[in-house]
Amino acid sequence: MERQRGLYLLMLIIIIGRAEGQLEENFYSSSCPNVESIVQQAVSTKFTQTFVTIPATLRLFFHDCFIEGCDASIMIASPNGDAEKDAPDNVSLAGDGFDTVVKAKQAVEAQCPGIVSCADIMAIAARDVVVLAGGPSFSVELGRRDGLISQASLVAGNLPEPFFNLSQLNTMFAKHNLTQLDMIALSGAHTVGFSHCNRFANRLYSFSPANPVDPSLDPNYAQQLMQACPQNVDPSIAVNMDPVTPRIFDNVYYQNLVNRKGMFTSDEVLFTDAASQPTVNDFANNPGDFNGAFITAMRKLGRVGVKTGNQGQIRIDCTAFNS
Repeated sequence: MERQRGLYLLMLIIIIGRAEGQLEENFYSSSCPNVESIVQQAVSTKFTQTFVTIPATLRLFFHDCFIEGCDASIMIASPNGDAEKDAPDNVSLAGDGFDTVVKAKQAVEAQCPGIVSCADIMAIAARDVVVLAGGPSFSVELGRRDGLISQASLVAGNLPEPFFNLSQLNTMFAKHNLTQLDMIALSGAHTVGFSHCNRFANRLYSFSPANPVDPSLDPNYAQQLMQACPQNVDPSIAVNMDPVTPRIFDNVYYQNLVNRKGMFTSDEVLFTDAASQPTVNDFANNPGDFNGAFITAMRKLGRVGVKTGNQGQIRIDCTAFNS
């Protein structure tokens, strides 16, 4: 009798633990066992249409997780223009990232209707684009539910800005239980990213009264950026953040920082600040160290603010709450 009661309590603890937010690598093993291959196929198809699929999907995942947690709230489309995706910090997100998740969700729904969340599909897709660009593969924890809140007003002040110093970056990432090492590793996603000119033009033309051009920029790189982004240029023009291997997910981003070729102040500060410089040097010289740290950081990022169990919902359409 006592043994039965003990087993019952153990089962209860396991059930409660799962309901309280444990993600699992094999979450859909019985309900949708092929989900990862379905998503991978959809992502690969999208990638054959445009390389932008890779940086756009990766950035979408990051922006989603930092606001309301990894719950696909960024996918919601509002007729009033007041959803999360409509916030000023998110309007530059490339449409190809959204389209990748939508297409993958449609493919999953065709085989496993009403089972897999948009949040989980986004997490799988983020891993898949890293692999497609030559980066490391890793297991994705699953079991997220889709959020019920998507408000533009929640975004301001909750995403890192291109002018941040190390302390500001660490403070923002620490809110999500991400360490300085995690932050530096996640910044490596800029190895396949791009940015619009207005996000870094101040470093080229109006850095300070004494130095219009940021002195921490390599002069040749500054000239290269000026050619791509003349003053008063159309702000929609985008420039690769890695001028060396922009289509390969590698550790060259960190080598660029050592060579003073970080596009944002928040990139270059990782090398110029003595507290983070050793990590940048390590990642620049040891791609294995970067890959390992990136995998750890991505898995931790994927746990931020997740909804599980009975929280949230499984959206049928990623761009709209279920009616």
